[in-house]
Amino acid sequence: MNAIPRPEHPRPDFIRPDWINLNGEWEFAFDDAGVGIAEQWSRPGMHFDRKIIVPFCFQCEASGIGDTSKHEVVWYRRALTIPDCMAGRRLLLRFGAVDYSCDVFLNGRHVGGHKGGYTPFGMDITDYVIDGENDLCVRVSDPYDCTQPRGKQNWFEKWFACWYTPVTGIWQTVYLEAAGPVYLLNAHITPDLDQGTASLRLTLNEAPKTPMEAEITVTFEGRPCRKLAATLTQRSQRIVIDMVDGENIGGFHTWSPESPALYDVDISLSSGDRVRTYFGMRSIEVKDGWVLLNKRPLYQRLVLDQGYWPDTLLTPPSDEAIKADIEWTKRFGYNGARKHQKLEDPRYYYWADKLGLLVWGEVPSTYEFTQQSVQNLERTLAGFIERDFNHPSIITWVPLNESWGVDRIYRDRRMQAAAQMLYWQAKAMDGTRLVSANDGWELTRTDIFSLHDYAAEGDILARHFTDRGRVERIACDHHMAWAEGVKPTGQEAFILTEYGGIAFEAEGDAEGSWGYHDKVKGEEAFFARYAGQQAAIRAIPYCQGYCYTQLTDVQQEINGLLTPDRRPKVDVERFAALTVNPEERYC
Repeated sequence: MNAIPRPEHPRPDFIRPDWINLNGEWEFAFDDAGVGIAEQWSRPGMHFDRKIIVPFCFQCEASGIGDTSKHEVVWYRRALTIPDCMAGRRLLLRFGAVDYSCDVFLNGRHVGGHKGGYTPFGMDITDYVIDGENDLCVRVSDPYDCTQPRGKQNWFEKWFACWYTPVTGIWQTVYLEAAGPVYLLNAHITPDLDQGTASLRLTLNEAPKTPMEAEITVTFEGRPCRKLAATLTQRSQRIVIDMVDGENIGGFHTWSPESPALYDVDISLSSGDRVRTYFGMRSIEVKDGWVLLNKRPLYQRLVLDQGYWPDTLLTPPSDEAIKADIEWTKRFGYNGARKHQKLEDPRYYYWADKLGLLVWGEVPSTYEFTQQSVQNLERTLAGFIERDFNHPSIITWVPLNESWGVDRIYRDRRMQAAAQMLYWQAKAMDGTRLVSANDGWELTRTDIFSLHDYAAEGDILARHFTDRGRVERIACDHHMAWAEGVKPTGQEAFILTEYGGIAFEAEGDAEGSWGYHDKVKGEEAFFARYAGQQAAIRAIPYCQGYCYTQLTDVQQEINGLLTPDRRPKVDVERFAALTVNPEERYC
């Protein structure tokens, strides 16, 4: 394979001008006997017996291997030559995501490690680099362990229920950046519509030994609209940007699905570091049971999106494929997506920002409850928020789903405390977004009164939600709506966050393929069921939106609107006409 796969910059919200993409062919080895450390496979000059195409996992066909059997320890290796344009600067090696824990070696020396299969990490390799060709080696351990956030990755070496082929090793882009001696770790921007400001929080890798100058330029559609300078004296420093523009009657441009206005921000430090990012001026809040986007009522039409592809699994095959999924979502009439059990590729959120799609960001579940699993969830949520803070499309964090990993949360006070801890962690790290703490049922502290109901027919669905007070007291799909001892505040917005799941009966269906309830026979039967469900949901007076299951078929689960290779299974325009209500805001 000559062309570099996924060649585009992996983080459009955090770009340094000097960078190189390290995707492509690497050496690769399975270490089923666990001898790699003892035999010093990390030493320079060691070669592995296979080749793999990064950033695709060995389980998928696009990697060039396509082996779905169990291999819990794997090794990667490639040569790395530093380009002349990076000479004399700090060199930052970045990994988008590696599942699950890894150690990185350069020229035989241990540079660093990371735990967490969905979160990014990086390391400064400047002091480990030699002139000429360098030897980069990565060891990955990914046990079938249910205390680590797995999401939809199975742990029984076969498909079952709604769990799919697992992903091991490097599955997002690897790249190298050149930075200044004192450089930015992140640049988080918090919009404040009431004040007409954007608060820029700059965090450096170290406190500057002497005051350092920063120049910030804000542009809108290529037109400079703000330029300011600041003196940095601390490792983390806040800079307030006045966004009120005399040439714009509204004061500033707000971001919404109808009008996804984005401001670009260039940050230059006197140390020689430079980063380009962007943000949107938007607010999201819950008030008296309503969801308000930019101070106006928002009715959410979401679709559940698992983000799996036939030949690449969790890794999107291309940037064009990411954009196409969002365009399909909008064509079906949705104004948002709930990215289910996955921290998505950052470029998904970028295209959602650009094209105008609301997104719920969900933490992949663990499936055991231990101190380690709680720590793993906390660490994953923290990494998620840190990476994706600037994306205006993300409006809700979802730390837990359907009590997965906290299966006794209804009465277990420790499990309830874990859910509340994750809720408040999200609020502490990011007070600008909503949190659906245990989406589906057995709720604790939450902004969203979320229930899942896969009733097949609309009249049954309607009976389930006749009265909100009754709904708060009774069971939902054999689970209580609220955990024992938890009282709702009355402020929560009710959203039916999973329903539908209609599957077609087709000749040649694979053994074990399924949807919710009986499969429908033909398009007319599909639309009869879907129309009844939509009418029932719209008749719920206190409902602020819904999430339909789901955008695509995934392996054995065939209840998607698209096939796994993204061909529509129903008439798209007819579906959208039933989905969009002209009276709803932000259509």
